[in-house]
Amino acid sequence: MMRISIIIPAYNEERYLPKTLEAIRAAEEYFLTRGPHWVETIVVDNDSQDRTREIASTHGCRVVTEMEHNIGKVRNAGAAQATGDVLVFVDADVKVPVQLLDSICRRMENTNCVGGAVDVEHAPASRIVRFYLALWRWLGMLTGMAQGATQFCRRTNFFEIGGYDESVYMGEDVEFYWKMKRYAKQRGETVAYLDEIKVAPSARRFDAWPIWKTVLLTNPLLIALFRKRKWMWRGWYSQRRSDF
Repeated sequence: MMRISIIIPAYNEERYLPKTLEAIRAAEEYFLTRGPHWVETIVVDNDSQDRTREIASTHGCRVVTEMEHNIGKVRNAGAAQATGDVLVFVDADVKVPVQLLDSICRRMENTNCVGGAVDVEHAPASRIVRFYLALWRWLGMLTGMAQGATQFCRRTNFFEIGGYDESVYMGEDVEFYWKMKRYAKQRGETVAYLDEIKVAPSARRFDAWPIWKTVLLTNPLLIALFRKRKWMWRGWYSQRRSDF
């Protein structure tokens, strides 16, 4: 039996959250047919001004509140309230495949596995942006970098690692993945990268922005230089146009 806590950070996500939760529910139902497992879903409401909280409650989620707009802190707030053995972090605008929880479970049945991340498939309207993001995905795989649209970690390991870095406002997901890898290496354990399945984040930012802005704000050098500057990333989390 595996106990899984799904943690979803959400700020003004009334247009995206329903589809995300419907996909998670399908993955949960599939997972529960595979064994005597247990799943809880926690939505961390980050001081939303729309119906995010109501939607989460209507879908049977446990709702946790974190008022400060800091994505690392929001993720950590959900982890602090979770009771599962494995924590799965899913962004509020991500469609997950039905096999998601089962695939994570099979990896985590290996007690030497600390956690991991799931491959990401972006589908923006622009062919140029699609090519650009595919290039970064390829480079990320070469350099051992994994985005955080969906990440997972054994609960005990999560707190030993220190959770997500609350001093940064961008790139906390990549940094956490690297922290898991360093932690696992020190202990002779492993970190998994699931590329047999993929999650699909919303393309809302990339479809709304001019190409130069996408290239600028996804540049690793810029992120490294300004990741602790809250003002720099305010627009990243304010895109709310529906593209589901």
